[in-house]
Amino acid sequence: MSWKNENNKLKKSFKFKDFTEAFGFMTKVAIVAEKMNHHPTWTNTYNTVDFELSTHDKGDIVTDLDKKLAEAIDKLR
Repeated sequence: MSWKNENNKLKKSFKFKDFTEAFGFMTKVAIVAEKMNHHPTWTNTYNTVDFELSTHDKGDIVTDLDKKLAEAIDKLR
């Protein structure tokens, strides 16, 4: 599944075997996001992690930074 550009946000959901695997993925994403100084809006419910990426200081629109973070997240999966 690819990222959807919806309402000026890149959106994608990832499903995992269980909560521990989902949380481990979130930890990896957190490290990458911190290095990029670009932090996702995300939620976690049991084995699912949902993302919404936009650049808040550019007026909550999708920028190249969001696209780069989306690519980095995909590589972690």
